Amino acid sequence: MSTEKRIEATAKNIEGKLQEVIGEVTGNPSDKAEGKAKQAESQVIHTTENIKDELKKAID
Repeated sequence: MSTEKRIEATAKNIEGKLQEVIGEVTGNPSDKAEGKAKQAESQVIHTTENIKDELKKAID
């Protein structure tokens, strides 16, 4: 498990949530969409790390 990658993904998720909220408050659909995209990217990173962990367990 890459702890650094997971921390990076969590930070990106938080950043995305904040940007989405800012977009909602200001009425800026672009900010809202970018925030959701960052959250999706974060989920992809977490899923990738989970798959790596499972593969490593299977090999060990």
